[in-house]
Amino acid sequence: MLAEALQLPPEERADVAKRLIASLDGPADEDVEAAWLVEVERRLQDVDRGTATIEPWDAVRERLARRLRTNRR
Repeated sequence: MLAEALQLPPEERADVAKRLIASLDGPADEDVEAAWLVEVERRLQDVDRGTATIEPWDAVRERLARRLRTNRR
């Protein structure tokens, strides 16, 4: 089965891998899912109101990379 899967095009292999990994997860906690939806909605409203602090991804990525480099020492 693995040999056959490895012959698939990259996009199809990625889909198979995603499905296999998802099959290892337990059932979703509905309370957690609902809480995340509430949080996402709150954050979107902050963006729409202009009250959210927004940073460019490049700046965030660089800050995280610096933090990782510092923590490795």
